[in-house]
Amino acid sequence: MYACGKEIRIDGLLCRIARLDADKYEFLEDPEPTLDALRKSGTRIDLFTFLQRPTETEPKYKYPMEWDNLAVLPVSTFDEWWNKQIGFKARNKAKQALKKGVTLREVPFDEDLVRGIWEIYNETPIRQGRRFPHYGKSLDAVRKMSATYLNSSIFIGAFVETKLIGFIKLTTDDERTQAGLMHIVSLIEHRDKAPTNALVAQAVRSCAERNISHLVYSHFSYGKKETSSLSDFKERNGFKRVDLPRYYVPLSPVGSLAFRLGLHRQWVDFIPAPVLAKARGMRDSWNNRRFSAHAQES
Repeated sequence: MYACGKEIRIDGLLCRIARLDADKYEFLEDPEPTLDALRKSGTRIDLFTFLQRPTETEPKYKYPMEWDNLAVLPVSTFDEWWNKQIGFKARNKAKQALKKGVTLREVPFDEDLVRGIWEIYNETPIRQGRRFPHYGKSLDAVRKMSATYLNSSIFIGAFVETKLIGFIKLTTDDERTQAGLMHIVSLIEHRDKAPTNALVAQAVRSCAERNISHLVYSHFSYGKKETSSLSDFKERNGFKRVDLPRYYVPLSPVGSLAFRLGLHRQWVDFIPAPVLAKARGMRDSWNNRRFSAHAQES
């Protein structure tokens, strides 16, 4: 559904929670018109949640809220990032990509790009120990998924000769002051060339050339998982954790009760961190064994 020109996604059965479909990439300057439109929509919505901009870290509104976080990189110039904001290891990785023949460029959204993305998605069913959600999708499904927010998106490709070995989809906000890394994936086959590091470098360059002041790489930490190899990668590339207010506005008595009882959270939020860590380790081991069997059969 749409409200005030924004696409709205609704999740949940017992407690139906609505948010911007481009949550973390688009923001509300004034939430009241959107809230009013949702109340009058005739659609059952119990809670509406939204996040403040990364540049606005102090709560602006009196709605019920909890703290969320994003991985944010302030961008001024490419040279500033290259010389002062990133770590030695990240810089060397980006140099390594260029030395091994990786080229970076912004690319149009066309059939060549869609097929290249489809091939990357279908390289392996397991990434970082977890099932990769886009593995096995058809070419048409990948085309439809990748075509969202085209008017505000920038695609960057990493190539070896003419072959796409990695890509980034950057999506800007309405004011074009922030760009979010909506997708960043590379072929595992070419990981020795560090294409993902090279893609981040080109993303910073593309933002600097457009005077986009902040690059966002989703969350810095997820739930109770404070550190991970991904958060380490983000930190080495200059991203910092920024804590932001996330508001939960009840639109029904069910929403009010659900928020008071914490039922708006995911079930994993109620599991102790040590138990979650052990479960993740078991999951990764199981998936890696399954991936090894898959590789031997293919």
